[in-house]
Amino acid sequence: MLGLSASAAALVLLLLVTPICLWVIYTDLKYMKIRNSAVLALVAVFAVAGVLVLPVEVWLWRWTHLVVILAIGIVLNVIAHFGAGDAKFAAAAAPFFSSSPDSIRLTVILLAGLTLAAFAAHRLLRAIPAVRALAPDWVSWRRRDFPFGLGLAGTLWAYLALVAVLA
Repeated sequence: MLGLSASAAALVLLLLVTPICLWVIYTDLKYMKIRNSAVLALVAVFAVAGVLVLPVEVWLWRWTHLVVILAIGIVLNVIAHFGAGDAKFAAAAAPFFSSSPDSIRLTVILLAGLTLAAFAAHRLLRAIPAVRALAPDWVSWRRRDFPFGLGLAGTLWAYLALVAVLA
């Protein structure tokens, strides 16, 4: 609608989603929960800002990403112990990603790499008593599950940052 370049649109969206990504990371570490309000905030950003910074036909098409990823997330929640909050956040984040083959490749690489790095860092840091003492009430220190919001939010943020810089 505003006729922005892909990099400018990604930069605007990046600035708007950054606080939401930080919020998701914090709540997933502390409570092992991704709040519905964070998911709705992300959807609202795409609904309001997305239509302004993306071509309308692109914006409309990307809503299908939300539906497809939500359906996959629900199935994974039922059969593979995938968190419902993770499924909802992934679905809410999906419209921010292009469906071009290069973007899909980049997204898969970012998700895999950032999730592995976040998992390793989380497990390493929780093994250090001085670090655990800084946030003794974090549920993620005690649970065997991994707060996947780190990888999901990190992937959304990194994807938009790369598109803003490289597009």
